[in-house]
Amino acid sequence: MTDITEHWTREGKLYLCALKDVFEGRIVGYSISDCMKASLAVAALQDAINRRKPAPGLVVHSDRGSQFRSRKYRRALAAHELVQSMGAVGTCADNAAMESFFNLVQTNVLDRKKWATRHELRLALVRWINGTYNRRRRQKALGKLTPLEYEITYQPTAQAA
Repeated sequence: MTDITEHWTREGKLYLCALKDVFEGRIVGYSISDCMKASLAVAALQDAINRRKPAPGLVVHSDRGSQFRSRKYRRALAAHELVQSMGAVGTCADNAAMESFFNLVQTNVLDRKKWATRHELRLALVRWINGTYNRRRRQKALGKLTPLEYEITYQPTAQAA
């Protein structure tokens, strides 16, 4: 699943596009930018592809944002033989896993202080995603394991599938 969120700094807005693997709840790719263009979504997708090397046919779900409907994004999906899935208009529940993640970002990073610079916020987001969310934050849906622990525990099962 993928989506985009935004937050203000004193320099202006900063956008985060993230991709979450719904099997182990891990953020597998992301991109951070000061503009919300298709290139933000493509960079996040490319980051996930570089990290995970997904098999052809993998489904990537998003809302109907213009970045995810763009030619650039659709071409990037097609180049790696990934299947695009989009929720129906007005149905935010089908992207609830991403909305839940962004709620955690809001609570644990964005609302902690007033951010002076985009660079400062960018560093905090990278630190929290890589250091806390993926490696230390235990998730009830994963049997109280972290996404990384869950992935390591169930990796043989996932590879067999």
